[in-house]
Amino acid sequence: MTGDDHALARDLAALAGERLLALRAQGGEQDVLRKAGDRLSHDFLTAELAARRPGDVVLSEEGADSPARLSARRVWIVDPLDGTREFGEPGRTDWAVHVALWERSDPSDPGAPATGDLTAGAVALPAQGSVLATAEPLPPPPPPAAGGTAGKIRIVVSRSRPPAFVRNISGLIDAELVPLGSAGAKVAAVVNGEVDAYVHGGGFYEWDTAAPVAVARAAGLHASRIDGSALAYNQADLLMPDILVCRPALAGTLLRAIREVTHAP
Repeated sequence: MTGDDHALARDLAALAGERLLALRAQGGEQDVLRKAGDRLSHDFLTAELAARRPGDVVLSEEGADSPARLSARRVWIVDPLDGTREFGEPGRTDWAVHVALWERSDPSDPGAPATGDLTAGAVALPAQGSVLATAEPLPPPPPPAAGGTAGKIRIVVSRSRPPAFVRNISGLIDAELVPLGSAGAKVAAVVNGEVDAYVHGGGFYEWDTAAPVAVARAAGLHASRIDGSALAYNQADLLMPDILVCRPALAGTLLRAIREVTHAP
């Protein structure tokens, strides 16, 4: 790592969040506010990373992909405003800022395929006054969430497009589904023990999950594809089809249920 990348991810996510809160406080038409928020946070994060880590590549949802990304040693994967829809709705707190760092496994061979892993990350939840980051030692997952029906697993899902197979999982294992906004807010709810798992199969992109997965792993949570395979970042194809983040003790139960409802071998 260069300097303290953990602290840099945390600080930049928090500072971008402060700017977004100030913009949101000005009010205005929702679509205009959403576009302004995306641009404000993107411009801030990319400028700061260019100044503080000039040798690194930045992959942002709001920016153009760099041809240097796949041969780079270090790539910052950022979602300047995760949950743009929720950001534009007054009173909603389930939106986030994602900042994550991916590093190549073998920095001596930049011509090799882009194999590496996430090494630092932060998810700021500005409207909740919270930043989850790999910079601080995170406690083990807390006991199962107490807010749901006794004995039921609580699975957080997309409020706008929950995948049908998750409803089938819910019926199979008698789980509760909890709708929430951004991917960062969903994973944060698992990290904080408000829910027990996040399952999504509708497809999204690397910036949607990179920082949340870095934070989840640091907290000792299970994070994988829904078939149990490893999550890979800084890939040529930025589309990420699915994800499972949960308390480790529940991973086996959920992976078996997913196989059953999706008829996977």
